[in-house]
Amino acid sequence: MNINYIYSTGYEALLVGISAVILAQIAKFFVNLIWKRKIDLRLLTTTGGMPSSHAAGVMGLSTTVGLICSWESIEFAMAFGYALVVMYDAAGVRRAAGKQAACLNRIIMDIYKQELKEAGGKLKELLGHTPMQVFAGAIFGIVYSYYIHNLLSTITK
Repeated sequence: MNINYIYSTGYEALLVGISAVILAQIAKFFVNLIWKRKIDLRLLTTTGGMPSSHAAGVMGLSTTVGLICSWESIEFAMAFGYALVVMYDAAGVRRAAGKQAACLNRIIMDIYKQELKEAGGKLKELLGHTPMQVFAGAIFGIVYSYYIHNLLSTITK
């Protein structure tokens, strides 16, 4: 299999960005399994939790762009700016929305005193990430990007 067309191209950046998200989601499942000693398959497809797959994906993508195009390039600046917005959103806006959903769920439970189904169902509370979860995801994305870039460089030689 010839993978020379992947190394140092946009394909590498896409490969790293997408696979970092998938691997972070899988890691989230195992972190929960170790910490809570409980199998929760929903963690493979839901938002929130440790590590942030959003942060892993965007930092993996932007790091790969920096490795390929150079750290001074406009492409890296754009990718890194995008990563900062996504990570701020994950730790800020979406986390606040999750806290509001938890508060609203409690209020609805107090009003209806029964099932939340009467009020339209329970609002999803785990939407965002703590700053530590975002940081862990970002570190994962950076390390993973370097690993894949070095692996591809070795294979293509």
